[in-house]
Amino acid sequence: MINIAVLGYGTIGSGVVEVLNTNGESIAKRAGDQINIKYVLDRKEFPGDPVMEKLVKDFNIILEDPEVKLVVEVMGGIEPAYTFVKSALLNGKSAITSNKELVAKHGAELLKIAKEKNLNFLFEASVGGGIPIIRPLNQSLTADEIVEITGILNGTTNYILTKMSEDGLDFDTALKNAQSMGYAERNPAADVEGQDSCRKIAILSSLAYGMQVDYEDIYTEGITHITDIDIKYAKAMDARIKLFASSIRENDEKVYAMVAPMMIKADHPLYSVNDVFNGIFVRGNVIGDVMFYGSGAGKLPTASAVVADIVDAAKHLEKNIWTIWSSKKLELTDIKQVAHQFFIRVKGDVASLKDKVWELFGEVEVIKADGVDGEMAFLTSVLTEEEINEKISKLPNVLNMIRVRF
Repeated sequence: MINIAVLGYGTIGSGVVEVLNTNGESIAKRAGDQINIKYVLDRKEFPGDPVMEKLVKDFNIILEDPEVKLVVEVMGGIEPAYTFVKSALLNGKSAITSNKELVAKHGAELLKIAKEKNLNFLFEASVGGGIPIIRPLNQSLTADEIVEITGILNGTTNYILTKMSEDGLDFDTALKNAQSMGYAERNPAADVEGQDSCRKIAILSSLAYGMQVDYEDIYTEGITHITDIDIKYAKAMDARIKLFASSIRENDEKVYAMVAPMMIKADHPLYSVNDVFNGIFVRGNVIGDVMFYGSGAGKLPTASAVVADIVDAAKHLEKNIWTIWSSKKLELTDIKQVAHQFFIRVKGDVASLKDKVWELFGEVEVIKADGVDGEMAFLTSVLTEEEINEKISKLPNVLNMIRVRF
C-alpha cells in the first residue's frame, strides 16, 4: 500500500479523491500497489463527507508521517503551496501538483531538489488540464528539437471567442455567459488578460528548451479589446480569432514567446478548437507536426491528469524521472523584432484614409464586412512589432490591431 496526502479539497482535490475511489482497482494494477489516501489537508470542514475521517488542518502531521510517500498539492497559488511542496521533497516525499503558478515560478528549483533526493516532482495537470502534454514533451518527443509550441491554453477565453463568433455576442455578454456556466471566475482577469495562458506557455517553453523561461518576460495581451466588429471582419475573411500562447525557435536559434489574439484560417491546426476545449500544436524538427486536443480544465479531466502522475510517482518510488529544466535563464528574443502580418481598423472612410495608409504601409489589402461603416480595415504586409508600432503612432484614430497568421 502506498499512502498519499492530498493538500486541498476544493474542485480538483475532491476530483482526485473521486477518481481514486471510482477507479481504485484499475489504478492499483497500473501503479503496482494500492493507492491509499491517508490524509486530506484543508482549513474547512465538510460535514457528512467521508473525507472528514482523513481531514487534517496541520501540514506538519503529514510532513512528519514516514508512511506518507506522496504529497498531492491542489491548493493553487504560490503560498503556502511552495512551502508545503518544498518541505515535502526535503523530507523524502515525492510531490505532484496541478498548480501552474507554482510550477512556472519554482519548477526548476523543485525539480532540482527532487533529483538530488532521488524523488519526483510531477505536474502534468498544470498546463493542459486533462490533456497529456508534459509527459510527451519530457519523454515521447525527446528525439526532436522543438521548433514551435502554440496552444489555445485557456478554456474561458476560447469559450468567449467561440460564442462571439458563432452567436454574434459582444465580449461582455459572452463573458457573463461564461461566468453563469461556471467557465469563468467572478474576477476573470487572469483568464481574459492572458495571464493564465502566459504561465502555461512559460512551463512548456522551459521544458521544450531545457532552461528557465520566466513568465514575466513573455509579452502578454488578452482578449478584452476584441469586439463583435472584429469578429465580423474575421468572418468576411473566412477566419477566426483565437488567443494563442506561442513559443517559437527561429532560424537563428533564438526563441520568442508571446500570448496574444491571432486571426487564423481553416488550414491552421487549431482552427477547429472551440468552446472550452484546449489544443496544443507542437512542431519538432524530426517528427514534424503533432496535435494534442481535449478538455483543458474542469474537475475530473484535471483530476485524471493528477492521478496519472500519482501512478507514475508510485511506480518510481526512490527513482527520479529525469526532466531537463535548468534554472539557467533563457533570454528571449526582444518582442520588438518579432514579425507578423497585422489586421488594422481605423475610424474614417477609405477615400479619406487611403493616401495616408498607403504612405505608411505601402499597398494593403482592404477588408470589408457587412453592416460595418465609418471605418477602414486592412491587412498589412509582414512587419516587426517595432515597425508596426512606429507606423501606428502616425495613424490617427486606430480602432484595433490584431496579429494574423494566414
